[in-house]
Amino acid sequence: MSTTTIPWDQPATMIDLEGRTPIIGTVRDCALHFSLYKPHAKDNARVLLTVPIHREGRKTRTWLLDPSEIAELAERLARETQ
Repeated sequence: MSTTTIPWDQPATMIDLEGRTPIIGTVRDCALHFSLYKPHAKDNARVLLTVPIHREGRKTRTWLLDPSEIAELAERLARETQ
């Protein structure tokens, strides 16, 4: 799966598996907040998308991004804002 096709302005919600308050905003907002998280919080973060994405090897699209995929978005944001 490539996170490069996810638009920054897509509405999204960052959730935390430990029950902290979700961040409701855009994919860009979620990537920005993720980059500020401590390692433990990053491990528990997930992003719920409003438009599902295709994952290679899966028959169905998915609505949820895992920490490694959110990290890709954070790296992309850092590259694009430098």
